[in-house]
Amino acid sequence: MTRLTGASTLLSDGKWHEGVVDIADGRISAIAPGSGTAPGLADLKLDGGYLIPGFFDIQANGGGGVLFNDAPSVATLRKMAKAHRPFGTCAMLPTLISDDIDKVRTAIAAVEQAITEGVPGIVGIHLEGPMLNPAKRGIHDARHFRSFDAETIDLFASLPNGAILVTLAPEEVERSHIRELTSRGVRVALGHSLAGYTEARQAETDGLTGYTHLFNAMTGVESRKPGAVVAALEGPAWCGLIVDGHHVDPAVLRLAIRAKRDRRFCLVTDAMPGVGTDLDHFQLAGRHIAIRDGVCLAEDGTLAGSALTMIDAVKNAIDWLDLDLAGATRLASAEPARFMGLERDLGGLFVGARANLLHLDDKLRITRSWIDGEMLALRH
Repeated sequence: MTRLTGASTLLSDGKWHEGVVDIADGRISAIAPGSGTAPGLADLKLDGGYLIPGFFDIQANGGGGVLFNDAPSVATLRKMAKAHRPFGTCAMLPTLISDDIDKVRTAIAAVEQAITEGVPGIVGIHLEGPMLNPAKRGIHDARHFRSFDAETIDLFASLPNGAILVTLAPEEVERSHIRELTSRGVRVALGHSLAGYTEARQAETDGLTGYTHLFNAMTGVESRKPGAVVAALEGPAWCGLIVDGHHVDPAVLRLAIRAKRDRRFCLVTDAMPGVGTDLDHFQLAGRHIAIRDGVCLAEDGTLAGSALTMIDAVKNAIDWLDLDLAGATRLASAEPARFMGLERDLGGLFVGARANLLHLDDKLRITRSWIDGEMLALRH
């Protein structure tokens, strides 16, 4: 049991609180005025800076030198979570890029085992494909693309103790498939799709509530052909943003922020194995992917995920998108939690929440990370 003092705490209403935060049994047990000690609580003085919610990355393909697709196992998940944690990720959805159904089955089983074993930070899975449109495949291997049947619907909804996000192209599946998935608690997002405005809004009526990496691999904005991007910005769904300066120009992202008044955006990394390492390349489905100048590129110039971290996504959002620390943090914590239906546990600092926190110094460097109350001290 720990009492944190001396830092400005970002509350769920976006306001800053000057007082104490108590942690007990892996959860926040109190947020109160004052700075004094309390019986039974170890006092940790933070000497300034900011206490903010831990980040929740809903799209991370790899990290620590490993790719989830290459070896979907608990060992891989431990390496990924460990690699991302120093950069502020306290919860994540390890993401499986389009693969065969046996690989999907293995990945879901690995995530279930990781959650059962309490691997810090693993809270579910993101299945990005393989129900995608070949014309918008990006770096995905179209040989794996397929549609649903009863067996695959059951598989994609089969994680009993974690959150599930499925990215699909609505035009490649039946409307009933989206309705069936969402009725079973799966979050469905549009991605790698040629669906236009009308098809995207129709998918929303069927239960779709997200758009994966907004602007990338989807139909855009034309004067007489409003695409999925317009549907995303006009409607109530959440939109993933890769704020790395490579996937989408910051000017376009600023326009999106202004256009979508509810600001249901989720900062994501779409990270590949290089995070937390000095790798300059990796292999993806037999293709050589170079990492240079903060971008991951196949030999033909196709973007292949990113080298982004969550703390850099937050800093970029502050620098490029006219957001303050509170606003950028909300897109990296509260909004992903709301999108995935986990807002009662994650995404904010409130009594009863899982104690996933970050301490940032005045230069926005992460000095400490807590996951379920367990602290990791970081050096700079």
